[in-house]
Amino acid sequence: MKTFAFLPLLTVFLVFVPKNSCGQDQNERPNIIFIITDDQQVGLLGVEGNTISNTPNIDRIGKEGVVFENAFVVTPLCSPSRASFLTGNYAHHHNVINNDKLGLDVISHTLLTWPRQLRESGYATAFIGKWHMGLDDSRRPGYDRWFSFKGQGDYIDGVVNDEDTRVQTTGYMTDIINEKALSFLNTQEGRKPFAMIVAHKAVHWPLLPAKRHESLFPDFKFDSVAVKQQDITGKVALNNENIERKAFYEYQNVLPELPESRRGRGRERDMVVADQHRCLQSVDEGVGQFFKTLEAKNMLDNTIVIYVSDNGMLMGEHGAFNTKRWAYDPVLRIPMLMRYPRMIPPNSTRKQMVLNIDIAPTLLQLAGATPLEPMDGTSLVPILEDEDFPGRKAFLAEYFLEKVAPKIRPWKAIRTENWKYIKYTEAGIPAELYHLEKDPEETYNLINDPDSKIPLARMSELMDGFVPAAQ
Repeated sequence: MKTFAFLPLLTVFLVFVPKNSCGQDQNERPNIIFIITDDQQVGLLGVEGNTISNTPNIDRIGKEGVVFENAFVVTPLCSPSRASFLTGNYAHHHNVINNDKLGLDVISHTLLTWPRQLRESGYATAFIGKWHMGLDDSRRPGYDRWFSFKGQGDYIDGVVNDEDTRVQTTGYMTDIINEKALSFLNTQEGRKPFAMIVAHKAVHWPLLPAKRHESLFPDFKFDSVAVKQQDITGKVALNNENIERKAFYEYQNVLPELPESRRGRGRERDMVVADQHRCLQSVDEGVGQFFKTLEAKNMLDNTIVIYVSDNGMLMGEHGAFNTKRWAYDPVLRIPMLMRYPRMIPPNSTRKQMVLNIDIAPTLLQLAGATPLEPMDGTSLVPILEDEDFPGRKAFLAEYFLEKVAPKIRPWKAIRTENWKYIKYTEAGIPAELYHLEKDPEETYNLINDPDSKIPLARMSELMDGFVPAAQ
């Protein structure tokens, strides 16, 4: 693999001393609460400037900590992204490459995740919510507390695996997840440090809010994005109408299950986006309950709280609505907030490009644990300690073929601060090149622009350096 002097190493080994970078002794190791939502694009939170949303508790994480303004995932899809958060590696290394059912359950039992490593170093660990790597909902290695469900699960009255027992629940899944997380928190006071993942189904389709929130935002109007003709014509892959999706029953042994019913709530854009906001209300209430419990137990300031989404969404950009899997910024970009007052001053922001693969090495370093294997991600601790610390200059994003989404062809993309190059890995599909500094909306494809030959060559060379030779 080629390397470049101005790029951070893709593989890092972290060396630790008995005290972490905050000067804490090992017996003061921080607790960790990692909250991840599903399909939440940037811009739904009040802390992100949304004037309609009512998310004071989620916003508190950013207001009392840091908002990463340029956070991205390296595969914009549920299963691969979640595996990257947990392992610190690209999908082409951890092998959870798509959402197809077969094989991913077996692979996900073998992942060397950061909770698994923390448990081996003395942490109590919990996974509560959506695992979504294969249809199997059984306990994965490294978790003392396990509560999950098969595939996407259900918003209403879902069947779950609670401590290795199949249970029929009654109620709203976001509330149930919050309740189980609170129960775990209430058992941790005075014990060894804990690391808990709270993995919500919200705000994934079919976007069913809790009954108490169904009538919120009654006058909500979604401002659709104006799409230029140049935007449409420059994206041949996105607008390929020659590939049709089959009926669900023709995808045997691929889909985990049919999606839950929308229950007649409509598919108009105003209703869909309003229901995203409504689903977030229950998530926000849970975060508020976590804060209240941590404060009551005097554990708040020694607890790292992180809030992220597994990918973004196209919500009208480029003429596509409520879809992911593409290489464009609204899909790759995610909300990422972190609160840890022992290191992060309130109202902090970071503009460096950070990735979901950076979470694992960051949390291991903050917890004083040595990674047992190399990781593709790099720790964010230097960036947290110094807002002027130089970040990465480029990163790779990738998407692999899925039987369930035949229209979206596999691709690799390189993004720098100013450019993005998208290369579809099948013959006959034109590549795309965008000058993000001048065209942040990725409207004008410059792949055939004679004045862009030099940046195209440079981006192509960068991609050769990132992508393993076998691919």
